Amino acid sequence: MGRYTGPKARVNRRLNAQIYETSGAIRAFERRPAPPGMHTRRGKLSTYGYGLYEKQKIKHYYGLRDQQLRKYFDIASRRTGNTGEQLLLLCERRLDNVLRRAGFARTRLQARQGVVHCHFTVNGVKTNKPSFLVRPGDVIEVRKRKNLENYYSLVLESGRAEPAGWLAIDEDGLRVTVVGYPGPQDISLPVDILSVVEFMSR
Repeated sequence: MGRYTGPKARVNRRLNAQIYETSGAIRAFERRPAPPGMHTRRGKLSTYGYGLYEKQKIKHYYGLRDQQLRKYFDIASRRTGNTGEQLLLLCERRLDNVLRRAGFARTRLQARQGVVHCHFTVNGVKTNKPSFLVRPGDVIEVRKRKNLENYYSLVLESGRAEPAGWLAIDEDGLRVTVVGYPGPQDISLPVDILSVVEFMSR
């Protein structure tokens, strides 16, 4: 299964969180916060069901497929420290997420589209992979094209950036410099990561 392209509002309502940031999805969630479907009462989930529920939050929030999430989990499980924390920190380092955090896109889906269409360079090289994991010292810039520079200047002026101490944003130069690795305080998704680790360790 590829990237999710279905109704975003249904996902927000089902997961009871503003996972997708499109204006329509947020309005729908605020208007009807109950889960979609005829029977809108939230029943008690089993341990398995709750783990799956929390895992779905990560998949939809960062735009991952099962295979990608499993790959990140395998990398995180081989690292020292908390596996769940390491998993989320890997997701935070994705290029599309970095651009969203820096304010170059209003949503992660929009950031992903910009990367796929080669609107950005990393260390002077065009890249079209939203899954690219940034490292300290990487410099992300808008390509030197007038239409792109005008567009992303307007997006930055809209003030959608999310503060991140590990990113240095140069709005005038349309540039983001990665000055460090993200820490636990930089994780932007509220999720019960312990239940996800238990679910994926089965």
